[in-house]
Amino acid sequence: MSQNKVLVVEDDVELRRTLQESMLSAGFQVREAIDGINALEKLAEEKPDLVLLDVNMPRMSGLECLKKIKDLDPAIIVIVMTAYSTIEDAVTAIKEGAYNYLPKPIKHQAIVEMVTRALEAKRLIQNMAFSAPIVRLDTGNFVGNSTEMRKIFGIIHKLAKVDTSVLVRGESGTGKELVARAIHYNSGRKDRKLVAINCSSIAETLFESELFGHEKGAFTGADQRQIGKFQYAEGGTLFLDEIGDLSAAMQVKLLRVLQERKFTPVGSNREIDMDVRIIAATNRNLEELIQKGIFREDLFYRLNVIPIFLPPLRERKDDISRLIPHFISKFNLLHKKTIRSVGADAMDVMMRHHWPGNIRELENVIEHAFVIESGDTIQKGSLPGYLLSTAASSAPAAKMAAPAEDEILDEDFDGEDLDTDIPLEGIPQGESDGLLDYRVHKEQFEREFIIKALKTFKGRINQTAMHAKIPKKTLLRKLQKYAIRADDYR
Repeated sequence: MSQNKVLVVEDDVELRRTLQESMLSAGFQVREAIDGINALEKLAEEKPDLVLLDVNMPRMSGLECLKKIKDLDPAIIVIVMTAYSTIEDAVTAIKEGAYNYLPKPIKHQAIVEMVTRALEAKRLIQNMAFSAPIVRLDTGNFVGNSTEMRKIFGIIHKLAKVDTSVLVRGESGTGKELVARAIHYNSGRKDRKLVAINCSSIAETLFESELFGHEKGAFTGADQRQIGKFQYAEGGTLFLDEIGDLSAAMQVKLLRVLQERKFTPVGSNREIDMDVRIIAATNRNLEELIQKGIFREDLFYRLNVIPIFLPPLRERKDDISRLIPHFISKFNLLHKKTIRSVGADAMDVMMRHHWPGNIRELENVIEHAFVIESGDTIQKGSLPGYLLSTAASSAPAAKMAAPAEDEILDEDFDGEDLDTDIPLEGIPQGESDGLLDYRVHKEQFEREFIIKALKTFKGRINQTAMHAKIPKKTLLRKLQKYAIRADDYR
């Protein structure tokens, strides 16, 4: 049952009681207020997650109360309720930061669905905080920190009020699509579709059709008319992931659509008006691509109206201790476990790691530990082997087993056995741990090599295995071992 708290602000006793029953039946905790002033008093005692707010009330109007609620805490979701005769007030409330409005008479199913959808939008913003975005505006840097939720809500609040393009930048695994979802589901387009397309995963010959659609007979195999992503997302948001991989020809066509707000399906001579917000994302250095003539500068400035920069996890390691409890809660629920914390040794290992896979890699590491760990605290031994670069070798290393025929990456560097009888006496303190551990460095090399190969061959498993001379079954096993997703490099 949900623990979300809903404050019902309504001066009509019967309607207030009806709303309370609807919220309770949906599993929410409910508080009541008889008017705007009483609502602010209740908010001072205990902040709810969502407020159902009537527009016309004595002592303080709903619009005035809304402004004070948003000044107090922009994180609180507000849904206004209004009679049909005051629908203009509801529109004004949306502009002032209300999530949405409901006309009276209020229907049980409609209010429950809207409250549920609004709280899901709030959850997306909270998850977005784990990406700690930086929004660079003309007035300076606006920095969001995962512990400062008010700033995160402030970013969404600003982006939700405008309809301009957004460019989300950051390495793979930093949460770029999560940011796009949070922006969409808290904007005026939230009731329309959010359509995502990965620019690097679709063949260039099919990309124009994928974006703009095509007419029957437009090309070989086009046996029927098909609408494209722009038309499918009409009125909503189109998320263009990995925009830096877009071909030169498609960059020109996309620029024209952004400028003229019209597009032409393949094989057609009719133009279709377009009302779609564009959120683009990339993990590539677009400025460098512009200098090389690979990416159009005019398209860059069209997309780069409001850029959001997601820093890699290695640059904000203080967030690791805040992220881990979030993932522990998630996997406790998923795996039906009661893990409470991370041991000091395990935390030390994670703080020393470089995190090339960013937040997604950290999430995979915690889930790996959940599968292995049998106690209520994640210990160092439950972490993936490649992560243990700082683990002390308290006993002489066991003689290495001969590699299997398909373990190409597991062969010794020079084919000679390691001397496992060298005494540890005389080696400086700290030199006898993972810094001189062959297996640790071998695993680090393997992981980096596989990632480089996947990038080179755009995440294609068969091509990567063939050209990098890795047996396919070995590659698949290594991908699972190191929590690498080939799709991230398509």
